[in-house]
Amino acid sequence: MTMETERSIIVTGVSKGLGLQILKVLLADGYRVFGLSRSKTTALEVVQQQYPSRMEWLSYDLSDVDGIRTRIFKEWIGFDRPVHGFINNAACAYDDIISNLNLAKLEAMYRVNVFVPMNITKYAIRHMLLHKNAGAFVHISSASAHTGYRGLAMYASCKGALEAFSKNTSREWGEQGIRSNCIVAGFLETDMSSSLDTEQRSRIYQRTSLKRPVSLVSVAKTVSFLLSEGADSITGQNIFVDSGTL
Repeated sequence: MTMETERSIIVTGVSKGLGLQILKVLLADGYRVFGLSRSKTTALEVVQQQYPSRMEWLSYDLSDVDGIRTRIFKEWIGFDRPVHGFINNAACAYDDIISNLNLAKLEAMYRVNVFVPMNITKYAIRHMLLHKNAGAFVHISSASAHTGYRGLAMYASCKGALEAFSKNTSREWGEQGIRSNCIVAGFLETDMSSSLDTEQRSRIYQRTSLKRPVSLVSVAKTVSFLLSEGADSITGQNIFVDSGTL
């Protein structure tokens, strides 16, 4: 990708896990990345040093829905630089059985997992319209929205909401060259799943065709593909990267 065709992508949750892997793949593929996370890990610092001209980072608490326009789009990215895509990766989990549902915890999860990406999408679309450029959105969803797991009903509902939002985004803005898709990821070995013991992990793997966790690299490379010209006819879809869970 040459400097003339360099495209800028917003990615949330870039400090570790899947977000860090997405960051690495997009930078290697020639994109400029605006990365957000609450903190900067050593691994993130290393990546930023490798790509000082194409990787910009902002410390931002994604529970702050109200600050998105001013802090992210006005003060940081600015209105002079175009935005070509948004990867909604960051998420928090609230796991419990339905009969124990805690409304405060549920609302906090929805704030980060649903309200924030909806609002970033809103302002990213406005950026695209301002600069008259096409764009692509990729939301990281979960197989839990399509198959039942005990204790994941609340988390799965967040991902289901994002999938519906993504499909309607694609319908509403397709004529302007704006695409939106979801990657339905299977079980990933990240900090979010670190509380599971070996037996629990084994049971999850046995439900898949490949009998193994989903590769972070596989998901990240699928993200990069969905941003590319090779995917310019793919929109409003759920792309399953789940080791054959479903």
